[in-house]
Amino acid sequence: MNMIRGACGNFLLYWWKKVKRNPIKTIVIVYLAGWYYWFLPDSLFHDPYSVVVESRDGYLLGAKIAEDGQWRFPEVDSVPEKYKHCVLTFEDQYFYQHPGINPVSIVNALFDNMKSGRVVRGGSTITQQVVRLARKGQERSYGEKFIEMIWATRMEFRYTKDEILRMYASHAPFGGNVVGIEMASWRYFGVAPHQLSWAEAATLAVLPNAPSLIYPGKNQDKLRVKRNKLLSRLKTNDLIDEMTYQLAISEPLPSKPFPLPDFSKHLVERVASQSDSPRFTSTIDYALQQRLSQITANFHSIYSQNEVHNMAILVVEVDTRNVIGYIGNTPTDNEHGKDVDIIPAPRSTGSVLKPLLFAEMLNEGMLLPDMLLPDIPTQISGFTPQNFNSTYDGAVPARDALSRSLNIPAVLSLQKYGVNSFYEDLRFYGQGFINKHPGHYGLSLILGGAESSLWDLCKVYANYASTLNYYSQNEQRYRRGEFQELSLSAEDQKDFGTISLQPTKVDAGSVYETFKAMQEVNRTAEDEAWKFYSSSRKISWKTGTSFGNRDAWAIGVSPDYVVGVWVGNANGEGRPQLTGVGYASPILFDVFNLLPVSQPFRRPETGMLLSEICTKSGFLAGPNCASELKWIPKRGEETEVCPYHHTITVDRNEEYRINTSCASPEEIKTIPWFTLPPVMEFYFKKRNAFYKILPPFREGCSQDESGIAFIYPRDKSIIYLTKDFYGNVQPMLAKVAHRNSDKTLFWYLNDTYLGETKHIHEMPIIGESGDYRLTVVDENGRERMLQLSLVNENQIDD
Repeated sequence: MNMIRGACGNFLLYWWKKVKRNPIKTIVIVYLAGWYYWFLPDSLFHDPYSVVVESRDGYLLGAKIAEDGQWRFPEVDSVPEKYKHCVLTFEDQYFYQHPGINPVSIVNALFDNMKSGRVVRGGSTITQQVVRLARKGQERSYGEKFIEMIWATRMEFRYTKDEILRMYASHAPFGGNVVGIEMASWRYFGVAPHQLSWAEAATLAVLPNAPSLIYPGKNQDKLRVKRNKLLSRLKTNDLIDEMTYQLAISEPLPSKPFPLPDFSKHLVERVASQSDSPRFTSTIDYALQQRLSQITANFHSIYSQNEVHNMAILVVEVDTRNVIGYIGNTPTDNEHGKDVDIIPAPRSTGSVLKPLLFAEMLNEGMLLPDMLLPDIPTQISGFTPQNFNSTYDGAVPARDALSRSLNIPAVLSLQKYGVNSFYEDLRFYGQGFINKHPGHYGLSLILGGAESSLWDLCKVYANYASTLNYYSQNEQRYRRGEFQELSLSAEDQKDFGTISLQPTKVDAGSVYETFKAMQEVNRTAEDEAWKFYSSSRKISWKTGTSFGNRDAWAIGVSPDYVVGVWVGNANGEGRPQLTGVGYASPILFDVFNLLPVSQPFRRPETGMLLSEICTKSGFLAGPNCASELKWIPKRGEETEVCPYHHTITVDRNEEYRINTSCASPEEIKTIPWFTLPPVMEFYFKKRNAFYKILPPFREGCSQDESGIAFIYPRDKSIIYLTKDFYGNVQPMLAKVAHRNSDKTLFWYLNDTYLGETKHIHEMPIIGESGDYRLTVVDENGRERMLQLSLVNENQIDD
């Protein structure tokens, strides 16, 4: 250390004496040294790059041309070995020995040019050629050559040899608007640079020297001579053997340009609009993306025959939230919106939000999986929901209502849960397109009255699955940050937050029961036998169809993957028979067949309770219920005790109902009975053979119930009596359910007798505009009455 300090001191003392003797000379030297040091710009290249999107395993998915119209990929990380040997042999054999310029080459080029009377050789090293590329092809002169030499020697101080070689390979021209070895490799040979053969690498090595030779069908002989001459030198230098040489010179030259891989053009456009990096490593699985493209093309060729032209597929890894498959649209034409990326686009949700309401109600202790829900004709403030098949079950278990996607139970459930509450849940789930006031959507929110995107919907289902997975695998704990955005970037790292004993939103038991109900969804006719095979995939899935058959959805969930499919027309045109089950679900199952088989979701027993459940109603069992032990979500114990089981008094033969008004206490037998309200009973008993209506009262026994209920209209309804094609006012058809359909009913509008009905209790009602009282009386004197208002169109016209 003392020796170094002494040497530095002597050096400074020497220069101090020089400065004292000749300060001007010293200043000039220092100025020239500074000029030399700062002469080279901080950044050599400022060209815009193409946006390049790669799969997570390093394969090219697609690219978007640079802003200046050039196909210029970002600088390569490394130069392929074959191309490296070829370009050094052809351009600069002493690249690793010279300081940026090669004096021997310069002198030889000078003599050759003087001898020929024109420039025939440049004598430039690869470093000098990088300078020329950076200076954008300045006019070739001895002055420019001097500047190149200064820059070149300066570059050797700043960059390593490999960095300089990468710059050359990335910015060299390869004919037309092709710049750089990576794009040239894809353009002329259809492969990645590291896959080039010796002949292909040699062809690309000679091109920057004469890029015009690459035009397909032209100059083939000249290009072949240059390529083969280089291959001969490689053999002479023992870089390739004789057999490799002979095989290489026999390879044909490129005859036509190759298209870039185009499995994900919509993904490329999305990345180009959102990412600041020109080279984007995505989370996409290359092999899966290829197969998804094939599936999309196959189904498009079929569906387009019914004028259904667009579809989208999204595949998500549950644990990472990484998107591993992204098909934004079909390979259709401009007329049918081929450039529209459907995945982030808002579309009517149809029924795909129903499982979310099911899960929320389970979580809040407002529902049990097998609880009977009403499925009857319903009118709520002028809103009349209908089931898809326009039928009614009277009452249906909640899980069946979900798996069959019945609309009326879903609407009545939302009314019970609250539109505002469900709206806030959807906002928490990141449903950004559901952004109007809850009153704007009303109860139609659950039937497709709102819009969402395939991206946002898959995000919710992935977060649900992750909640259940983590709880089951990590000692019954939750993560506070479970609800995460999906990711397209392989560099994204998810932060799921701290560990908690309480769920962020929906508990594991509620998610499990929701997914269990979704496993029972009716599959397509072609896949009807799936449940009879032990190897069949346990997929929880839901379909949806929007009003007017404009959108067909299918979303499937396994512990490892979420797959979302949308089918329809980008312009919103509906088509007959376009449904989620018929059009979207076949694609869903084809996609799942490409994925590894997942184990079924594990029941989170510590997050659930074993409870006595009424076997007929699905409610918590009451004292009059036959019951069985079932697993339910933790808050399920807060739900209602079965309201449909009660005791009745009958005679010893259980043939008639009796009471103390007509029988002695010794004759009376008390038994439990399952009884639904009249309207629910009216439809339920048609579909459920086990259901027994109440026995009739024995003659002479007092009766304290009417057994009558209006199906339509509801109390205090406003009914508009409209005209038909001929201008005649059409009556309203009132409907009533009676517990005993054999009874005769007598109808009155105010005090006017309308008639009687038996078996089928329907009565046409017509009248002037005004308020009315509609009364129905059975033959035993029991009655039911409601208020209604009629609005007659004849009076409106007047």
